[in-house]
Amino acid sequence: MKPARDLVTSRPAPAEEPVPTIGADAVAQALRERIQANQLEPGVWLREARVCDEFSVGRSVARRALRILGEDGLVEIEENRGARISATTVEEVFELYELRAALYGLAVRVACLRASDLEMAEYLADIDRLLAAADDHQPADHIIRLSEEIFSAMASHSSADARKMIASVRRKTRFHYSYVALAINSDRPGPYAHWRTVRTALVARDAEQASQSARDILYFMQGEVARIMLSRGSRIRESGNVLAGADQ
Repeated sequence: MKPARDLVTSRPAPAEEPVPTIGADAVAQALRERIQANQLEPGVWLREARVCDEFSVGRSVARRALRILGEDGLVEIEENRGARISATTVEEVFELYELRAALYGLAVRVACLRASDLEMAEYLADIDRLLAAADDHQPADHIIRLSEEIFSAMASHSSADARKMIASVRRKTRFHYSYVALAINSDRPGPYAHWRTVRTALVARDAEQASQSARDILYFMQGEVARIMLSRGSRIRESGNVLAGADQ
């Protein structure tokens, strides 16, 4: 008697996606950096298939990477077409920084009221490190990272909803970090006078002054980012970019 045929193993093996060497977050970051470096202009299509080819990842990884960029507000996802680089206006920048200023001001105010003496000492030491890095003319990305770490630490005293909103609006302004870096590296006065006022207010546990000074940091960056955007105009795509679709 012949053994029963194994219907499962007799079926054709499904086509396998390539084993990704990097994950969706890394692909999204690489694309984000190209947008920040003005290598992709508004309206350019990021085709899923070409993302797969360039980064040697499967469609699921490419699709997730494009969704991450969509959550950041850097691309607009269109069904069955892919993702298109968003055009960010100065008005949108003002709105986003108004939100950041309000949320960061809230975070600093709550931290001023709720942080323990030990936690407050750590925040003051972190601000001192940031100011020292600025005086030492360290790279802008390092100063930006220190700034976000300080605000994140102080936001830990806020509600879960507030922390989620801070994370969301921070994602939306990732594109503008390139402009923030230009502002910090320029010869114009930076936001450090406001940081010193924040520090003084934290020492005195003056919640209102600390909150206002934190908002002033964001208002400063709001104005600088808008100024640089207006002076530079549209982002310019490098010729021959392999990710651009034929029907731009």
